[in-house]
Amino acid sequence: MKLLLISNSTNYKEPYLGWCQPLIEEFLQGTAKNIAFVPYAGVDVAGKVYPASYDAYTERVQKVFDKFGKKIISTHTAEDPVEVINNADIIMVGGGNTFHLVAELHRNKLIEAIRRKVMEGTPYIGWSAGSNVACPTLCTTNDMPIVMPESFKCLDLVPFQINPHYIDPYPEEINDAIRHGGETRQVRINEYLAVNKEKAVAGLREGTALWIDHERITLRGTRKMIVLRYGQEPTEKNPGDTFEFDLK
Repeated sequence: MKLLLISNSTNYKEPYLGWCQPLIEEFLQGTAKNIAFVPYAGVDVAGKVYPASYDAYTERVQKVFDKFGKKIISTHTAEDPVEVINNADIIMVGGGNTFHLVAELHRNKLIEAIRRKVMEGTPYIGWSAGSNVACPTLCTTNDMPIVMPESFKCLDLVPFQINPHYIDPYPEEINDAIRHGGETRQVRINEYLAVNKEKAVAGLREGTALWIDHERITLRGTRKMIVLRYGQEPTEKNPGDTFEFDLK
């Protein structure tokens, strides 16, 4: 397998997919003629709401890929989305609402189609929700459940869970007037681990990505990644670190 799992599409005051364009361009080298794009997470894009948002989302991503000289084909434009996946040289799944994405993946019979293609060697790029669905389930998403998917099961391309956009707690010295009063992201993930004790969760901070080649993973980007396991102190990976599917 060859996967590029990106935490976020956009950093503050940067263009869309700006920070990760060099990574994507490197990942695409020599691989992509037919790029299948899955836009189903895009429920509200550029002022357009579902289903018109799919066209707006595809246009936004295409503008970025014009710089690479690549043409994308969105699954939402096809009578048979499975056929788009079957003919793809690379599969790309955009971010947005994970619940809506998973619901549409199941409704369009794309879970098994994408998994099979990627397991056979078709490269996969996902960002935000598109990274989340590479996991066994969507259970570590940050998103609001705006729809009920047929199942929480996802592509199961990696054996661990990813929490995109991982946010650290505010430092103690921050002004109490603006401090978040609810659970931290780590507390939420610990709740997941309490009932899924065998799983590990990779917290991908903004500006980071997992580059996966077969079963070797390299953390790319500029920030550390946190790894959380039940009953253990969190550990961190540094940019450039390479590790196995068990995140060790």
